[in-house]
Amino acid sequence: MLLTITTTARPATDLGFLLHKHPERVQEFGQSFGTATVFYPEAGDERCTAALMLEVDPIALVRSRGKNSPDFTLSQYVNDRPYAASSLLSVALADVFRTARAGRCKARPELPGRPLPLELRLPALPCRGGPDLARRLFEPLGWEVEARPVPLDEGFPEWGESRYVGLTLRGTALLSDALNHLYVLLPVLDDAKHYWIAQDEVDKLIRAGEGWLHGHPERGLISRRYLGRRWALARTALSRLAELGDETEEELEPAVEEDAPAGATASDEAAAAEAEAATDVDTASARAGSGSAETAVPEAGAAAAPEGETGARPKPLNLKRREAVLAKLEELGASSVIDLGCGQGELVGALLSRPRFTKVSGMDVSPMALTIAARKLRLERMPDAKRARLTLFQGALTYADKRMTGYDAAVLMEVIEHVDPPRLPALERVVFGRAKPLHVLVTTPNIEHNVRYEFLTGLRHPDHRFEWTRAEFAAWAARVANRYGYQVALEPVGDDDPEVGPPTQMGVFTRDQRS
Repeated sequence: MLLTITTTARPATDLGFLLHKHPERVQEFGQSFGTATVFYPEAGDERCTAALMLEVDPIALVRSRGKNSPDFTLSQYVNDRPYAASSLLSVALADVFRTARAGRCKARPELPGRPLPLELRLPALPCRGGPDLARRLFEPLGWEVEARPVPLDEGFPEWGESRYVGLTLRGTALLSDALNHLYVLLPVLDDAKHYWIAQDEVDKLIRAGEGWLHGHPERGLISRRYLGRRWALARTALSRLAELGDETEEELEPAVEEDAPAGATASDEAAAAEAEAATDVDTASARAGSGSAETAVPEAGAAAAPEGETGARPKPLNLKRREAVLAKLEELGASSVIDLGCGQGELVGALLSRPRFTKVSGMDVSPMALTIAARKLRLERMPDAKRARLTLFQGALTYADKRMTGYDAAVLMEVIEHVDPPRLPALERVVFGRAKPLHVLVTTPNIEHNVRYEFLTGLRHPDHRFEWTRAEFAAWAARVANRYGYQVALEPVGDDDPEVGPPTQMGVFTRDQRS
């Protein structure tokens, strides 16, 4: 695999100072999986090109990682790693150009701070997401992107395109920034790493992404893929990115997982489906009435358009749920609403965007969630009239709090399943018996629908204390309504599967005015 870096800034041979590699020498650097070589195909005042060539030894790769490799294909002796850019090249780049990535040059300290006209070339790069994803990742960073799909076989064009692209980036940037862009985004495009991903990878991501990742429009996708779709690590990374600037929103759930490219293999699509279906990205703060946690699990069968169709992306379940709640609140004529377990304020923000809701409150047990919600809502910049409609406060659903009273409607959206069953009676007393809003909307997963997620085992999220069948939810809702003087109607959210029901079930409680 090969990476070339070209500049035309005179004298172009200053590139050697920046990379700490002399243009007149060929240098080799041993890696656990092969050998990295740096050489200069051309080196003149007008134009200079440095090349990083990585020769991968498949046997050494297997021996160095063995069965512990997270990518099962890498435990085989035949794979694409000797030929295509991947996390292997990213690791070699980090090792060979460590000082350049840090923006240091003792011999010429002024050079690292000088933007250069650069051209970066990668002739073969795995790209699950195709050329469009490459543009989505690099163009916001100021690069002119040329991503040419590589055909499966040039002799048989009817076979179509492979999952590889030939990538060329052109732009003016600091060399350190360019190297860090590649270091992070090569494994993101490949959507695989050859080594085990642990907590220290979050630190690597934050360091390499300094100055650009927190403002990137695809920072959620980048974090998830860079961290191998380990959602706990991705949440940690996004939380830390959110602290870097007021403009940053924490994207703990993907709206729709990225599409597979044309020519993607069945195993590629299966891996994507497994990652999507097995992961319910609820906010961790949803414990004991703390978070209005919203799942990222798409509805079964919604991950891809029918073959041959390129229509709009399917609407994610979390958005369908939020829209269903908003529509029901409007139908009920509510004007004051409290989101109990508001998490990071997605529903609160949607309520504030509709003037008919004249009083909007969000309560959560997590101070961090409320801090992020305030940031996402841009509280400090909110117009006075809008700010006057909003209240955010900390509290727990299992303790009576007079601040919960006086609302037309209360919403518990994907909250109750995070509460230990022995504590549910306390939540019921607080919400239905003490706060007593005219309406209460409760949404929760339908466990029967989980069979539609092929790779899902167990509950949709590790923090869920239970998930109910439709009959179990109906029995709970009827018991609560009867005890506290409410009528309840059950409604589906998402496509209502004729066999296993909808992915989400909603209970709409209305208080008997005589009670």
